[in-house]
Amino acid sequence: MNTSFERCELTKVEWLTPPELVKKLGDFDLDPCSPVNAPFLHAKTNYTIENDGLTKEWFGRVYCNPPYGKHLNLWLEKLKNHGNGIALIFARTETKCFFENVWNSADALLFVKGRIRFYHVSGKQGGTPGAPSVFIAYGRENAAALKNSGIEGRYLEL
Repeated sequence: MNTSFERCELTKVEWLTPPELVKKLGDFDLDPCSPVNAPFLHAKTNYTIENDGLTKEWFGRVYCNPPYGKHLNLWLEKLKNHGNGIALIFARTETKCFFENVWNSADALLFVKGRIRFYHVSGKQGGTPGAPSVFIAYGRENAAALKNSGIEGRYLEL
């Protein structure tokens, strides 16, 4: 039986946020998009493809590096509705997904300077992706965490 998370993941190669970046954002209670055999974890509780994090109830402060693709909007909508967390996605600010779930709903953005070198599930760092990245904060505390993170880039309060 395919879960919604599996359908999102079928065409995605998992790329993980460098742990040193997430540590700069503080402690997280939940990562709903963690790989099954993660070389490192970003939160106290981690949902994988086996748990179907998209359909589970989210709690506490959430870190979400969602599966990229046509279902990205479902993950951002869930985080937006949850209201307490930080997402990392490509900075494709013109997309329908960005307009529906970020511009009018997020509290702050941090456009990362340069390109993030994500990690593969093997634990090895990959090359640079084909697009720049942006951290999206939902909730004032998360906006402050972005602002004070020390991650190089441009902070924008919404």
